[in-house]
Amino acid sequence: MGYRSLTECISDLERHGHLVRIKREVDPYLEMAAIHMRVYDAQGPALLFENIKGSPFPAVSNLFGTLDRSRFMFRDTLEKIKVLVDVKSDPMQVLKNPFRYTHVAATALSALPWKKKLNAPILHGTTRISELPQIVNWPMDGGPFVTMPQVYTEDMSKPGVMRANLGMYRIQLAGNDYIPDSEVGLHYQLHRGIGIHQTKANELGKPLKVSIFIGGPPAHALAAVMPLPEGLSELTFAGALGNRRFRYFYDDEGFCLSADADFVITGTVYPHENKPEGPFGDHLGYYSLVHPFPLMRVHQVYHRKDPIWSFTVVGRPPQEDTSFGALIHEITGSAIPQEINGLHAVHAVDAAGVHPLLFAIGSERYTPYLQTPGRPQEILTIANQILGKNQLSLAKYLFISAHQDHPALDIHDVTAFLTHIFERIDLERDLHFHTQTTIDTLDYTGHGLNAGSKVVLAAAGPKKRTLTMELPGGFELPQPFRACKLALPGILAVEAPPFLDEDTESKRIDAWCREVRDTDFQGIQLLVLCDDAAFTAANVDNFVWVTFTRSNPSNDIYGVDSFIRHKHWGCSGPLLIDARKKPHHAPELIKDAETEKRVDALGAKGGPLHGII
Repeated sequence: MGYRSLTECISDLERHGHLVRIKREVDPYLEMAAIHMRVYDAQGPALLFENIKGSPFPAVSNLFGTLDRSRFMFRDTLEKIKVLVDVKSDPMQVLKNPFRYTHVAATALSALPWKKKLNAPILHGTTRISELPQIVNWPMDGGPFVTMPQVYTEDMSKPGVMRANLGMYRIQLAGNDYIPDSEVGLHYQLHRGIGIHQTKANELGKPLKVSIFIGGPPAHALAAVMPLPEGLSELTFAGALGNRRFRYFYDDEGFCLSADADFVITGTVYPHENKPEGPFGDHLGYYSLVHPFPLMRVHQVYHRKDPIWSFTVVGRPPQEDTSFGALIHEITGSAIPQEINGLHAVHAVDAAGVHPLLFAIGSERYTPYLQTPGRPQEILTIANQILGKNQLSLAKYLFISAHQDHPALDIHDVTAFLTHIFERIDLERDLHFHTQTTIDTLDYTGHGLNAGSKVVLAAAGPKKRTLTMELPGGFELPQPFRACKLALPGILAVEAPPFLDEDTESKRIDAWCREVRDTDFQGIQLLVLCDDAAFTAANVDNFVWVTFTRSNPSNDIYGVDSFIRHKHWGCSGPLLIDARKKPHHAPELIKDAETEKRVDALGAKGGPLHGII
């Protein structure tokens, strides 16, 4: 099977008990997002909002809210697409196991995009930006945003769909200085294909044509977020995963249209023409703030008959994009290790906001003639390759271990992985900093947009110590960092007074580290300064979120008995990370209390969400 439209997908989900309809009028300002988040938290069904205040169009969300539902939508093609990705990353597999790959050619052929304008559903009608659902997710958001767009651009020097880029970049529909119905904001981050296309357009002094597809078969949305192997087109992937060739054509102005989308917004981005975009509640759990981003001048807003607006809600993980990530890993998990020699596994930790924290496992084969080399070697080379690889390069903290030391280590078990690292790491030798470099656009722990630092913590060799599982009786730390709780084996969450300024806190922490030089830290390898030790230590998700979204390695890493020797920083005592909120950090996302009360009523007896939330 292959869905021909989003409507077909919704009908299929409803028949199988994966979707509920909300018929009462809902407010796109905060209420729809609050309903979505509550249902997602309950691992509930997809949601079809039939009556949206201020818009004639219905909307659907939470399609990918569970991994099981995501698999269900692609139940006839998931295994085939895994094979296709496998072959693309390692063509020799076909020769090694030809019977497993007998359907590859047919799958690849059916995936080729199809230029088809005749009776294209998207040409049914047109509308205005202000008629679209004006969904605002968080109280401080700068306006309504498109959160599930498929943004299409072409390379001006090599036009055509096979070299085009399809990516999911948020679109601000209104607010700030945008002229209503005429302008929208286009936000994209580092290492995105659209950036290459805009650079070329700027060099030529020409406007970049942009088409924003919303809705359509669910394979199209997933294709827009896939980190595909080089040379594999997102449109081809969408066709293969959806078991239906991606249908497209060009309108009279030369814009590419997805024939099966529910909506298509076309527009142009002129060289160096920006406007303030944001704020926006984002997936690190904080707002991304107002910055200049490309301005898109709207040309047309097409829609099919009875279109359905597709959206999601972005916030502190886990959210719907967590299921996106799990499905992506299931499909492409074997591809990235094959692109970096010696890499066995890599995992971006979702609970820490993805880019702030990366785990990796690599081989140590440089000196097999030595019984125990005793220090990281090859895994440092692998770490450098990871930090130079596409979106993996946005990692802020990279923990990497040697495969030989623990072949069964589960890279997705955060507690086990960090325990393995801190049982083996040599804090005098095994921290490697990258300063004054680029980090994720959404990360405000540095001192400028896209600007910050990175650190690699590498561990190889035999176990050096046993981490404490409980604090000894009478264990105390001196003021002002005194109250503490064990967050993970060998890791303490230490409550500290509010952060004042960088100079004051640096001197205070250095003085405190000197004061605790004689403290018995047996079995403790990491101290995390935080605003609330009980919250930070409550569970592993809280720990990684606080620690790695509120710290900038070069500025916030300290250590007992620290030193700089030959430009290398290390410490002989426990490592210390200052993960308190800083004045320059972006605000944390906080839900609106009144809106939450209205959502409570929907879950009461007789409400549309009774028994779900």
